[in-house]
Amino acid sequence: MGIDGVGNRRENHNHMKSTAEEAVSKVPEVTLIFWMIKIAATTLGETAGDAVSMSMDLGYLVGTVIFAALFLAAVVVQITAKKFHPVIYWVTIVATTTVGTTLADFADRSLGIGYAGGTSLLLGLLLASLFVWYRSLGSIAVDTVNSPKAEMFYWTTIMFSQTLGTALGDWTADTAGLGYVGAGLVFGGLLVLVALAYYLTRFSRPLLFWMAFILTRPLGAVIGDFLDKPVAEGGLALSRYSASAALCAFIVACIFIFPHRAAAKSH
Repeated sequence: MGIDGVGNRRENHNHMKSTAEEAVSKVPEVTLIFWMIKIAATTLGETAGDAVSMSMDLGYLVGTVIFAALFLAAVVVQITAKKFHPVIYWVTIVATTTVGTTLADFADRSLGIGYAGGTSLLLGLLLASLFVWYRSLGSIAVDTVNSPKAEMFYWTTIMFSQTLGTALGDWTADTAGLGYVGAGLVFGGLLVLVALAYYLTRFSRPLLFWMAFILTRPLGAVIGDFLDKPVAEGGLALSRYSASAALCAFIVACIFIFPHRAAAKSH
C-alpha cells in the first residue's frame, strides 16, 4: 500500500477516535423532556427533603447528612460509569435536590444566617465554581462533560445551584411576601425570558443553560412548598409522602417512556 493509503488510514482512524471521544458525554441531551424531568426532580427534592427533615422530625442536620451520603454515593457511581445512563444521571440529580433542600434550610434557619445571607453566600460559591471550571477547562458547556475532572466541576456547580435555588425560592416566597403562587409566577416568567433569549438572540448558550438550570430549582422549591405547606400558609396541605411518590412516578415514567441520548459535541 502506498504512502497516501497509509496516510488516509491514519487520518480516518484519528477522525474516528476524535469523534468517539467527543461522543462520550456523561450528561443528557438538553430537550423539552430534560426540562420537564428537571423541574419534577427539583420539586421532588423539596417534598422529599421536607418529608425527612420535618415529617419524620429528624431535623435539617440529620437530613443533610443522610442526603449528602446518598449524593456522594450517586456521584461516585455516575463518574465511574463508562457511558451515559439516564437512571444513574437522574438519581444523582434528585440526590442534589434533596441535599440542597436540607442544607439550605439548615444554613438559613438552624445557623441563623437568614435567606438573604444564605442566598448571597451560595451565589458567590456558584459563580466561583463556574469561573474556576471555565478557567481550568476552557468551557462550561454541558456537551464537554466527558472526563472525570469536567464531571467534578459539573456536579459541584449543580450542588451549589440546587442549594442556592432552595434558599432563593424560600426568600422570594416568604421574606419578599410573594407567596408560593407569586414566587412561582416570577421564576416561571424568568424561565420564559431565558427561552426567548435562546431562540431570539445569540447570547452564550452555556450561560443560558445554566441560567435556566438555576431558575428551575427555586421554581421547584416553591411548587413543592405550595403542594405540602398548610393552607393557612398558602399551600395545599398535601401529604409530603404522597406528593413525593407521585413526582417520583412521573420521573420514572419520563425516563423509561421517552428516549434519552447523551449530549453530542457541538461544533
